[in-house]
Amino acid sequence: MCDSRFYQRIARCLVAVAVLSDTSHGASPPAQVYVLVWSDEFDGPNGSSLDAKKWVHETGGDGWGNQELETYTARSENSQIKDGNLVITARKEDFTGADGTARHYTSARIKTQGLFEQVYGRMEARIKIPAGQGMWPAFWMLGNDITSTGWPGSGEIDIMENIGKEPATIHGTIHGPGFSGAGGLNQGFSVDHSKVEDDFAVFAVEWEPNKIRFYCDSVLYVTRTPAALPAGGKWVFDHPFFLILNLAVGGGWPGNPDSSTNFPQSMLVDYVRVYAKSGASAPQK
Repeated sequence: MCDSRFYQRIARCLVAVAVLSDTSHGASPPAQVYVLVWSDEFDGPNGSSLDAKKWVHETGGDGWGNQELETYTARSENSQIKDGNLVITARKEDFTGADGTARHYTSARIKTQGLFEQVYGRMEARIKIPAGQGMWPAFWMLGNDITSTGWPGSGEIDIMENIGKEPATIHGTIHGPGFSGAGGLNQGFSVDHSKVEDDFAVFAVEWEPNKIRFYCDSVLYVTRTPAALPAGGKWVFDHPFFLILNLAVGGGWPGNPDSSTNFPQSMLVDYVRVYAKSGASAPQK
């Protein structure tokens, strides 16, 4: 995986984003011009906490619908700014959260729900992900109507997921009515390096009406449209979504840590940036 620094520390101005050919579909999408509308560069002092105007911590140890083993906390031990990065750290430790659940691992999960939500555009993050059996880092989005509609009716876009037992593969997935959970439309992408944790990479989606393109660095590896849905599936990617970053421990997909898994493990996030297409309406929040 190459060290993509194309967007590193760019000014908040008009940015041209040239899209590479979609070789999997035999078509070249037109170059798009985007305007940066929201970002977090994580440039605070070392040891500082997240910007509360941009992120909300989700906490608890109820398994999160995936049989995860950690308790998510808002402690600095699990999330803090360091050397220009957000560092989300999973630790092996006995911990009982405010929800009364006792767990043997801790980590962090943050979201922009209620603070920033947008429909369509380019969403990207430059991330260095951890290694090890049972590790499950993710950069993803949920529909902002999840509290009223529920999941999967709200829709889910997984921009990047990796499971430790597949260190050289990242996944991009969409979930919705009729294609959720294990039935989500998933596409794996093999990275160049033997292990994905060797370096930072930029993970992104470009989201338009009836189309979502998934990228790893400059490589477009899958495009999703309503035509890809199974019979009875419903395309629900037409309303604002919010962003989520988390590092899970264990779960039904990655499996549990074992004797080969070293702790602590950290996911480093250099930046998160959201663009709207030039001329499009402003984001919801």
